[in-house]
Amino acid sequence: MNKASIVVDASKYIQELKQKVERLNQDIAAAQSSNYRNHLPMVTVETLEKGFMINVFSDKSCPGLLVSVLEAFQELGLNVLEARVSCSDSFRLQAVGGENEEQSECVNAQVVKQAVLEAIKNWSESSEQQEYL
Repeated sequence: MNKASIVVDASKYIQELKQKVERLNQDIAAAQSSNYRNHLPMVTVETLEKGFMINVFSDKSCPGLLVSVLEAFQELGLNVLEARVSCSDSFRLQAVGGENEEQSECVNAQVVKQAVLEAIKNWSESSEQQEYL
């Protein structure tokens, strides 16, 4: 490969990353500006070459949510390859999950998102029940 083609490929890749960042920033802004369904966290899932990029965001702290999301990953057979979490004033989780090699079923981004949303729903319901006790 010559230098020009390397620069062109790198430029295209950087442009794709910029678009992803813009899209995520728009999603976060939309979640922050609205009530967003009783403050349930927002979830985005992107397919990567070998796995998924999972983002979970809430404008408030969510005690216990991380455990619920990680349990959902485990049930899907996803290994957490890399993760960044903030749980202080808000809840942010950015994780890269890879499929377990021994897994027989192929998992797609929609299945991952649905599993995380279900984990959030279950967490929310159990949190509400604990508030009433």
